[in-house]
Amino acid sequence: MSTPLTSNDLVKGLARTVKRIREIGILFLLKKIVEVSRQDGVGAGFSYLKRNTSALLRRTIHYGSYDRWIKLYDRLRPGDIVKMKAHIAGWGIQPLISIVMPTYNSNPIFLSAAIDSVMNQIYPNWELCIADDASTDPQVVEVLKRYQAQDNRIKVTFRQENGHISAASNTALELATGDWVALLDHDDLLSPAALYWVVDAINKHPNIQIIYSDEDKADQVGKRFDPYFKPDWNKDLFYSQNYFCHLGVYRKHLIDQIEGFRKGFEGAQDYDLTLRCIEKIDSKNIHHIPRLLYHWRSHALSTAQCMSSKNYAVDAGERALNEHFERVGIDGYVEAVPGGYRAHYALPVQPPLVSLIIPTRNAHALVRQCIESIIAKTTYQNYEIILVDNNSDEPASLEYFSKLASDGVIRLIRYPREFNYSAINNFAVNHAGGEIIGFINNDIEVIAPDWLVEMVSLASQSGVGAVGAKLFYPNGTLQHGGVIVGLGGVAAHSHKYYDGDAPGFFYRLKLISSYSAVTAACLVVKKSAYLDVGGFNEKDLAIAFNDVDFCLRLRERGYRNVWTPYAKLNHHESATRGSENTPSKVARFNEELGYMRNQWIDVIQSDPAYSPNLTLMHEDFSYSWPPRLQ
Repeated sequence: MSTPLTSNDLVKGLARTVKRIREIGILFLLKKIVEVSRQDGVGAGFSYLKRNTSALLRRTIHYGSYDRWIKLYDRLRPGDIVKMKAHIAGWGIQPLISIVMPTYNSNPIFLSAAIDSVMNQIYPNWELCIADDASTDPQVVEVLKRYQAQDNRIKVTFRQENGHISAASNTALELATGDWVALLDHDDLLSPAALYWVVDAINKHPNIQIIYSDEDKADQVGKRFDPYFKPDWNKDLFYSQNYFCHLGVYRKHLIDQIEGFRKGFEGAQDYDLTLRCIEKIDSKNIHHIPRLLYHWRSHALSTAQCMSSKNYAVDAGERALNEHFERVGIDGYVEAVPGGYRAHYALPVQPPLVSLIIPTRNAHALVRQCIESIIAKTTYQNYEIILVDNNSDEPASLEYFSKLASDGVIRLIRYPREFNYSAINNFAVNHAGGEIIGFINNDIEVIAPDWLVEMVSLASQSGVGAVGAKLFYPNGTLQHGGVIVGLGGVAAHSHKYYDGDAPGFFYRLKLISSYSAVTAACLVVKKSAYLDVGGFNEKDLAIAFNDVDFCLRLRERGYRNVWTPYAKLNHHESATRGSENTPSKVARFNEELGYMRNQWIDVIQSDPAYSPNLTLMHEDFSYSWPPRLQ
């Protein structure tokens, strides 16, 4: 007689496969097994795993290789080039692009490859402006003179004294006569279609001022790896790392206006340049091309391979950011952290009252844990707790809530109607006295004492709407790292189930950045912004997606929704709610799902805080097969 399977057996079995599942990017399978087990029993969960083993292997084979992704989706074929050239012929705008390249004792092989990548451009109206910074290697001079003689679009000047990269870049800029300037390092590579896509964007969006693209790395023999598929303009991520970097293309008059590169910022001279450029333009005129147009050479001495080889670059970036903050009047400072930088924003001189709204029905044990953790651990002092009782009927819960209220720990208000998350919170905001509103689930537990300082300081910044926190499951894995719209059909959490200390995709789990939405399990927002969009949609979204809809309406009004990894809390997710498996609940969920798909179809199809080159099937930032690009 076989031994019955227990929940411990399931946990142990899953633990053995979790690591491998993460590696191949199909975390959805783990989630599905858990869902099946909860609904139909542990045995059904194992059966589901067994039935899907072959699919698991197929996905491993198909999705495992960036080389394969390149072959399928990033390789130009002769027919593509013919179409591109025909397209170019019909463009009304065909600007001269000045490619600026400083050189100094470059590896002759890498330098030749870099210049060849310019000469191989499908778009022909370019000039390559090279300033050699007094190289002592005669091979470098020989290479430059040979290419200069080969193509009259290649301009070379030889500096008499070594002035480092900022000075050399400015010398190269003096050669530029184009309307646009593109930056190319002397050992990197442009995609053959790089300038084609740049000028295509200029024709489609004639008011844009600066452009950046996706990038990857190339090793010493040109093998590509480590693609960075970027979001559209993301100011908060840019303050956290120079993700703009490559390929960067700028209006020439804009670079002239800020007088080019600044000496003293070597190693982060392009970061400093971009920071000064964005001070002069509207962010709507910053354009992202979600294509791999730049291949960053990785070798022993390159920043691409080892940032620690250029610590001076990190220091220069920190100074550039701090000077930018001072120029634009941001009260705060920036410090270097692993993977980028952390912006510390000052609280207002008079820290605002924060109304923390906690809806609940019964669940006094969870409420106790939540409130006690807030009181015991929160360093921010100026807050009130509003507990919203939605038809509690457990004597122990009613007694506990009344005692909290009588002791002055909380304000207790009653919402006697049927459960409607949106309506409950809207009702509570009407009773809130704070300038800042914090929406807190009753199953939240504070980890980091400065969580509210961090969130309020961000919410107080100009242009910021909702601020979301880094939420963990009790076992230490990640529950919420920002919401990606479109993921799973409507929206889901980025990096879900990752190890709590993992850096995430290009350190996204360690850096402040904007997302289109954040979860209202722990969400802080200015009351004025909340009122500006009319609060939560209690008519169409009583239960699901109301926080996503709220954030998208904030974004539609011009606010940025920001996620921070420095506000850390545990989330005992949905511990007080039953499963969504009754006919009425399923029907309600489908109605809310339909509403979101009708209302926000454009963002669902293309979340600007995510990349069309990344999957909508899994929460792990793995590649999309195929990309959602024309």
